[in-house]
Amino acid sequence: MARSVVAIVGRPNVGKSTLFNKLIGERLSIVDDTPGVTRDRIYGDCEWLGKHFMLIDTGGIEPYSDDIILKQMRMQAELAIDSAEVIILVTDIRSGVVATDSEVAAMLQKSGKPIILCVNKCDTPGELPPDFYEFYNLGLGDPFPVSSVHGMGTGDLLDEVLKYLPDDDENEDERDSISVAVIGKPNVGKSSLVNAVLGENRMIVSNIAGTTRDATDSLVENEHGKFVFIDTAGLRRKSRVYDQIEKYSIIRAKMAVERAQVCVIMIDATEGFTEQDSKVAGIAHEMGKACIIAVNKWDAVEKDGKTMDSMRKQLMKDFSFMSYAPIIFISAKEKIRLDRLFELIKFVDTQNAMRISTGKLNDVLADATARVQPPTDKGKRLKIYYMTQASTRPPTFVCFVNNAELFHYSYQRYLDNQIRATFGLEGTPTRMVIRERESNKK
Repeated sequence: MARSVVAIVGRPNVGKSTLFNKLIGERLSIVDDTPGVTRDRIYGDCEWLGKHFMLIDTGGIEPYSDDIILKQMRMQAELAIDSAEVIILVTDIRSGVVATDSEVAAMLQKSGKPIILCVNKCDTPGELPPDFYEFYNLGLGDPFPVSSVHGMGTGDLLDEVLKYLPDDDENEDERDSISVAVIGKPNVGKSSLVNAVLGENRMIVSNIAGTTRDATDSLVENEHGKFVFIDTAGLRRKSRVYDQIEKYSIIRAKMAVERAQVCVIMIDATEGFTEQDSKVAGIAHEMGKACIIAVNKWDAVEKDGKTMDSMRKQLMKDFSFMSYAPIIFISAKEKIRLDRLFELIKFVDTQNAMRISTGKLNDVLADATARVQPPTDKGKRLKIYYMTQASTRPPTFVCFVNNAELFHYSYQRYLDNQIRATFGLEGTPTRMVIRERESNKK
C-alpha cells in the first residue's frame, strides 16, 4: 500500500534538517549552520501514533535567486512539494518573518496542498515571545511553536499532520489489486511493457491520480485480476547521472519499489546480464519484495533449441543472491508470454504473503536438525528451541536459540532451503531473526 508523503520546506538555515532528524529519530540529514548544506531531497520513514508516512527533507528555497546551486535546490524542493500530500513550512522565531518567508508561503499556497506552519527555535519553555504572533501574517492559520533541537512541540505538529493524511481504509480500492513496479536500467523496455499491458487488456483501464505519486499509475483489470502497474524511470550508475531531473527519477524509482508488492526486474535479452541489473534487483531484494526476472526483447535474439535453457542457467548464476526469483522470457513489442507474466505476478504475490503455522514450521525444524546437526564451537552446541513466523511480505521467521553466535550463516541458509523445499516460497525473499532466551543472556 502506498505511504503518504510529507515535505519539510522553508528558506535556508531555519532548522529543517534538525527537525527532520528529530521526527525520524536518527541523524540522516547533515546539520550545519551554513545555508545550503542540504541540497538534495532526503527521505526518511516517520511513525506517529501507529501511522507510517514518508518524510522529505529539502534544501532551502530562495524563490528568485539566480545562483545555480540555489536554483537546483529550488527545483528539487518544488518536486518534493508536487509529490507531497502535506507540507510543513519551517520558519525561524529568532529572525522573525522575513520577505523570503512570505514568498515561500505564497508559492506553497498555489499548490493547493495542506500547509502546516512551524515556527522553529522556540527553545525556551513557558510563555511564547511577542514575536511569535507576527507569523499569523503569513496567512497560513495557527503557527506551531517547535524546538527541533529539544523536541518540544513536535508531538502537536505531528498530530496536525495526521489530520490531513488519508486513513488506511481510503486505499481500499488498491487492496484488492496487486501493485507491480516495473524496474530496470534505461532502454530495456519498461514503458513498452506497461503500454503493451494497457493496450492488450481493455476490460477496465483507468488512471489513478494520487498526490503521493510522481507519475500516474495504471490500473488494469483483466481475466487474471486487478493490477496497478508502476512504470519507473531507468536506474543508471551514479557516475552517469548528470541531469538533476534524472537524479530525482532514481529516488522516485526506489519509492516505487517500496510502494509495490511485486517487482518485475527487466533485462535486455540482446545485452545480457550487466552489473547494473544486479544493483537494480538488489533494491527489490533488500526491500523484501516479491520478484520476477523478465528477459525482454526475446524476439530480437537469434535462437536455437538450447538458447533459452543456456541463458536461464547463466542468469541463475548471475542472480545467485536471489535464486528464488522465477525467470520468464518475454517480448513487450510482440506481446509474447504476457499472460504467463500475469500468472507469475499473482503467484509470487501469494508466496510473498504466505503464512506458515508454528506447528508446521517446527516439524520442518525437527526434521532438518535431525538430518544435519546444528554447529558446535569449543564444545558448545547450538540449540534451536523453536521457530515461529513473525510477519509476511517478506515471510520473516524468528528462531529462539541458546547462543546466537553459534547460529552461523551457512546453517541459517540450510534451514531456509529446507523451509523452501517444504512450502515453496518461490519468488520471495525471506528473513530470519535470531533471538537468545533471556535466561541464557543472564
